[in-house]
Amino acid sequence: MLRAIYNALWWLVAPLAVLRLLIRSRKERGYREHIGERFGYASGRLPEDDTPLIWVHAVSVGETRAAQPLIEALMKARPDARILLTHMTPSGRATGEQIFGDRVLRSYLPYDLPHAVRRFLRTWRPSLGLVMETEVWPTLIDECRRADVPLVLTNARMSARSYKRAAKFGSGTREVFGGFARVLAQSPSDAERLTALGARNVAVLGNLKFDMSTPPELAARGHAWRAAIGARPVWVAASTREGEEELVLQAFAALGVEDALLILVPRHPQRFNEVAALVERSGLRLERRSTWAPGAAGASALSVTRPLPEDVTVLLGDSMGELGAYYAASDLAFIGGSLLPLGGQNLIEACAVGVPVLIGPHVFNFTQATADAVAAGAAVQVQDPADLARALRELFNDKSRRLAMSGAASAFAARHRGATARTVDVLMALLPG
Repeated sequence: MLRAIYNALWWLVAPLAVLRLLIRSRKERGYREHIGERFGYASGRLPEDDTPLIWVHAVSVGETRAAQPLIEALMKARPDARILLTHMTPSGRATGEQIFGDRVLRSYLPYDLPHAVRRFLRTWRPSLGLVMETEVWPTLIDECRRADVPLVLTNARMSARSYKRAAKFGSGTREVFGGFARVLAQSPSDAERLTALGARNVAVLGNLKFDMSTPPELAARGHAWRAAIGARPVWVAASTREGEEELVLQAFAALGVEDALLILVPRHPQRFNEVAALVERSGLRLERRSTWAPGAAGASALSVTRPLPEDVTVLLGDSMGELGAYYAASDLAFIGGSLLPLGGQNLIEACAVGVPVLIGPHVFNFTQATADAVAAGAAVQVQDPADLARALRELFNDKSRRLAMSGAASAFAARHRGATARTVDVLMALLPG
């Protein structure tokens, strides 16, 4: 009965979903492109022969970046296989194109309608499917089972909050989670909750995001920016979400550290202009990365021809794929999505660069990683803008503590690496041939 209701709701929602794409495309044009793929119609290159196809679904930017080490390892382990990378958002698709170019096939994941999913599976004929972290689509799981496509929930996490919501559906939830061929969990607590929801063949392999590394050229770019910024105290507010920039600017106003520079990096590119206007309304002098260090996110961006003017107090990170460079240019990093109840964003990349981390109270999407980072001395959790300003001020004024946190952050990231190799070992056993 639940499945029939779910399918009926999708038939009702599908036209509204397309309308929503068109509305969102007014800010981000990519939402009106490849709409046929949302219904299972391929618009890109198709596999040319019967070589194995490994399909990896990464919903947006964060999941795509987390999947990068895994995809690279799969290409190395099975050079004869093709990779299909699917997304739900244009920014995720753009990130995948930036990272992999034409080394992978790409498509949007179809809506969870039976005919759309069947068409997608018939067209691409995947030998193995991987969905990242929390992507649970009942029809997709059911149709993969019917088509005999092993579907693996990879880098899986299940927060206490999500578990309570999912558990309300009882046997329906157990049927859905029981449809995965394997579930590869980030932590023992994730594995326990997923098992309680009906998942079978659950293994704890760690968090793939610890295997993400900042490319040397990206770190060098950040160091070049820092040289052009000068010896000022610098902090980055990374992956901020709507409504959060106002809180970050409140913290900045209360900071009281002379000559401090804020690098503000919104998570979604369609909000760059909106955030720039917000900063300018606050009376702060703004410079955009795109005008200060013009050029694409490549080698040309290293050529900073002028120092950052001393009266600039906010540098807007209006670029994609350069978060590692912003971290490398900073003394401290605040991780966005955490001052409002949005679940937080990934703090691991900042730790890997060796930057001390501050993060807000709302981290239900990264509960274990945050707790572990705080326990390791790599991160400090703050409660509100005033607390963020206080923590920043204390760390800027205590260089020895900053350096200790930097070392702890690097050690914390290094200690938890290895999930990619363990995941590839499991996946190779599921891939035919």
